[in-house]
Amino acid sequence: MNKPLPLTGIRVIDYSHFLAGPFLSRSLAAMGADVIKVERPPLGDAGRRHGYFVGDHSGYFLQQNMGKEGLCVDLRQPQGAELMRRLIKSADVFVENYRPGALKKLGLGYETVSKDNPGLVYCSISAYGQTGPYSSRPGFGLIAEAMSGAMSIIGVPGEAPPLFRMPLADMYTGIHGVAAVCAALFGRQSSGRGQHIDLALYDCMVSMHDFAVQAYTMSGGKELPVQTGHDMPDSTVYGVFTARDGHLVIAAQVDEAWIRLARLIGGDALAADTRFHHAAGRNANREEILPLVRQWTIAQENVAACVRALDEAGVPSAPVQTIDQVVNDPQIAARRMIIEQDHPVLGKIRLPNLPFNFSESEPLTPRVAPELGQHNRTIAVDLGFTETEIDAMIANGTLYSA
Repeated sequence: MNKPLPLTGIRVIDYSHFLAGPFLSRSLAAMGADVIKVERPPLGDAGRRHGYFVGDHSGYFLQQNMGKEGLCVDLRQPQGAELMRRLIKSADVFVENYRPGALKKLGLGYETVSKDNPGLVYCSISAYGQTGPYSSRPGFGLIAEAMSGAMSIIGVPGEAPPLFRMPLADMYTGIHGVAAVCAALFGRQSSGRGQHIDLALYDCMVSMHDFAVQAYTMSGGKELPVQTGHDMPDSTVYGVFTARDGHLVIAAQVDEAWIRLARLIGGDALAADTRFHHAAGRNANREEILPLVRQWTIAQENVAACVRALDEAGVPSAPVQTIDQVVNDPQIAARRMIIEQDHPVLGKIRLPNLPFNFSESEPLTPRVAPELGQHNRTIAVDLGFTETEIDAMIANGTLYSA
């Protein structure tokens, strides 16, 4: 019999919106946690109004909030505030991504709620963190990506940096939140106490630099990484190349891979050229090497022919796939990275899965993201409210559903 998922029995309150927080809690749900998505009336999470849309339903919201129950409550109402306090008291984890200090004003700051629930792991996500001169400034992932220097080193030299078109700051911060929450839950096993986790989009983006910051600091400020276009001057050959019907990437920056690539594109003579047998030599002579690679890729029949020849030669490469190719890739199917759900209104929907695989637990298809306030009554009953009290809260708008 399969064992329960690792976080089975952990209750998570997701009082966050848009992406970093919802992605964090969605990940915890995929690991077995019981996640309750708390939203504010009358509109709920702003992610509900972010495309792609089918009818009134946002694919963005459906993707980041699958696997959760839905509660919509007005915290300005006394009973709403009481319900939220009971809910947090019952929880193991609380996730929020409001501007620092905002929840403190509502009586939901860590110092307050941890008095009633000392074991609570309280995770705050913000643009700049809870401390520092920028802490009160608003921000989204784009802001952190720009501030971090990451945008300054992508794109073509002399042109404005492009948008990443993937939410790196939000997703990277969200997955750091998963790690921090799990670590805090583990630490609670011995200490009996939870703690406040302070995550910043800006911090997480800066931590992602694998080379740029060290190059600058360790060179005494002499080495300032800049845009390099389609390849990396410090890792020849490692970049994007053009074929007749599209593009591919080649990663032959390691000595052995280079020799195999050289033999493929230039025969034994190029493979034997000792100037290129080490990284320093290849980098110094990149203007001689790169045209040879480009000439070879454009001379092949198509991208597939390039990749096939490179595979046979033992040189790492891949096509630059479009999204339709990704969705229909047999490897993605084998890994269950696109999952199908039965939506009560939309019917069959297909959305990206999460990459968690546990040997002792069978992967499950999570429930679809909740409608606004879908589980109000069942959650309130679980917290000890009577049917009469719940009816009154629905009548006066404390509990709201669409």
